[in-house]
Amino acid sequence: MDSPDQLKIALQNVMQDGFKATLAIVFMSVRHNRKQVSDLLWEQGISIFGCTTHGEFIDENLGKESIALMLMDINPAFFRIYMQNYPNHNCREVTREIARVACKQFPKPAFLIAGSHMGTDAEELLKGFEDIVGREVNVFGGMAGDDMTFTEQFVFTHEGESKQGVVVLALDEEKIRIRGRATCGWKAIGTPKTVTRSEGNHVFTVDDVPVLDLTVKYSGFDNLSRDAAAKDTALLIATTLPLQLQREKGDPVMRPGLVVNFDDGSFICSGSVPQGSKVRFSVPPDFDVMDTVIRQTRDLKEKEMPDADAVIVFSCAGRLLSFGPMMSTEIEGIGNLWNAPMVGMFSNGELARATDGNLEMHNLTTCCVVLKEN
Repeated sequence: MDSPDQLKIALQNVMQDGFKATLAIVFMSVRHNRKQVSDLLWEQGISIFGCTTHGEFIDENLGKESIALMLMDINPAFFRIYMQNYPNHNCREVTREIARVACKQFPKPAFLIAGSHMGTDAEELLKGFEDIVGREVNVFGGMAGDDMTFTEQFVFTHEGESKQGVVVLALDEEKIRIRGRATCGWKAIGTPKTVTRSEGNHVFTVDDVPVLDLTVKYSGFDNLSRDAAAKDTALLIATTLPLQLQREKGDPVMRPGLVVNFDDGSFICSGSVPQGSKVRFSVPPDFDVMDTVIRQTRDLKEKEMPDADAVIVFSCAGRLLSFGPMMSTEIEGIGNLWNAPMVGMFSNGELARATDGNLEMHNLTTCCVVLKEN
């Protein structure tokens, strides 16, 4: 849909058919009026999990500056929506409190989440849920976008919006199963290097060299101007030669510099990069990585979730920049596995487990989330 007015007409048509929705997953461009969209849904008694995007899609149909929406008729007793700000970057404390409340509502809660603000250390969001529910908690989601402007991103519900906060859909996992998988495919190059100074998701030096200087050295960006807009430089680096954080167990995770500080040559990444950890540079994958994503998602279907009522996809905006319209091939391949309604967005980061990995923040990755009512 290209406007809230079109959404209003679509809602009227749905209601005429007798369908009674209780929950809406809303992915939309920042150019649209979020309050108007939320009010239209809330007037029908529909709870809202909303997030702005770098692009959105329904099934294999890619949208641009549009509104993508999935309506579900889940029993309201089986879910809750929470939204909370974290203006002091106290992400972990915020999600701990949400998890505490959810544990009082459900004996076994699981979570779909979306966060906003480029400086957010999204792994801190995940750790808050783990602190309260345990390391095996199911949490999946993504970070909000803003049509590739990299200025302000928003999450929202009918109660309001936040440009530095989190929206959470808590599910009673005894009633609603949720499973997910993150798959990347970017190829590491060069030798491992050591992060010699970092604080959370802020990386200052690698092998005792400012990380920006090291990236310029290995990338061949000889004409990279430090006077250029930081967002343009970050976008170039993130899609050309991002960092890849190495793991002792499980797949590596991507850590591109989403915000560049020209004063000290540091990067702010979307997830933690511990001091002393090993990183490698990486280059964009070939088109065959789409087959890898579909194969890994098929593995999710065969081993964990053979049937689905709904599919939600968070795919990194960097993949859209790399593959363009060809992304519809990957998205269609995922959708065909379950033949269930699918909605998705292009995000600033993806939250899930990779194969044999921990619950982590990912970039340049596709995260497929599947829901099934028991």
